[in-house]
Amino acid sequence: MTSTEVRVTEIWAGTDAGKAHHHCVVIDAGGNRLLSRRVANDETELLALIADVIELGEELTWAIDLNAGGAALLIALLVNQSQKLLYIPGRTVHHASGSYRGDGKTDAKDAFVIADQARMRHDLHPVHTGDKIAVDLRILTARRYDLVADRTRAINRLRAQMLEYFPALERAFDYSVSKAALILLTGYQTPASLRRTGKSRLTTWLKNRKVRSAEGVATTAIQAAEAQHTALPGERLAAAMVAKLAREVTALNEEITETDKLIEGRFREHRHAEVIASLPGIGALLGADFIALTGGDMTIFGTPDRLAGVAGLAPVPKDSGRISGNLHRPRRYSRRLLRVFYLSAQTAARCCPVSKAFYDRKRAEGKGHKQAVLALARRRLNVLWALIRDNRTFATSPPPPEAAAA
Repeated sequence: MTSTEVRVTEIWAGTDAGKAHHHCVVIDAGGNRLLSRRVANDETELLALIADVIELGEELTWAIDLNAGGAALLIALLVNQSQKLLYIPGRTVHHASGSYRGDGKTDAKDAFVIADQARMRHDLHPVHTGDKIAVDLRILTARRYDLVADRTRAINRLRAQMLEYFPALERAFDYSVSKAALILLTGYQTPASLRRTGKSRLTTWLKNRKVRSAEGVATTAIQAAEAQHTALPGERLAAAMVAKLAREVTALNEEITETDKLIEGRFREHRHAEVIASLPGIGALLGADFIALTGGDMTIFGTPDRLAGVAGLAPVPKDSGRISGNLHRPRRYSRRLLRVFYLSAQTAARCCPVSKAFYDRKRAEGKGHKQAVLALARRRLNVLWALIRDNRTFATSPPPPEAAAA
């Protein structure tokens, strides 16, 4: 900066993040561009960009359209330098771009839109990386979601393959929960092979592999084999695929179990673990999801209403003309965070007297099951917020009879 240049008081730096490169545009309070630069996703270049942008103004706000993935390095560098960083979802950028001149789409234009939206809007969420445990839980829970999705796909492929040549055995077991059925399929997949083996030998084979209720499993399998004596075309190759898929599902089940243990162990180390787990319906997995998605720090949300908005538990109006009071769920919210509160509310409505009384009251008011659970989830969000704020655990006590009847 030369002696004739004037340092701007307040500036906004918008970054269109990518895998290999980012594009950064810096604007002042009047929307004038002060800098537009494409930089590689490399620490040296990013540090140079940050230093140059800091030199442009006294009060600097960064905004970015990704909060993970390719933007992770840039976010870490900005957080390490205590820079103010806001997150603006890509969908918001896409819709906002339509109000700017020109139909073209470039990284430079998107970066400008991000910076300009950060300049005009005051409702953008700050980016918070969370503590080390929250980061670890984010990685572990994301891995678990991938494993569960792979397991579901493998089971669906297995059932579809069996349906083509041995439908009786396909409907005989629930392969998503029956470990014994998967073990059976690793050794026997066709009606003929099951009939040749017989119930007695099949029971012994299953017992040697530590299958519970081996005799019942063998009986069910033999009954399915007796129901079909026709060998369909492609049976041999299909049976080989079924055996391979059964081993794949078994391996995925084992990895999911190992991941669950890692998640629970890491979750118990978090400072809020005891408080979160004390709320009925929230176990280690849902608690870990909550910490992973929020960073375990409620201060970044400011109020429970803000957290409810992020979780999709704060309905927004959809009024028009003479129609008023029409509420619906917002379009932009965290599906995983909503899942945490919804599933825990469902469980609490059965096992927690306080939650059950609230749920029953909502049903008595005419609300359906889903609406009552959502209302309970919203109430429990406030409770969890207060518990974390006060650092105290939830004390379950049944409501007085007059309160329950209210």
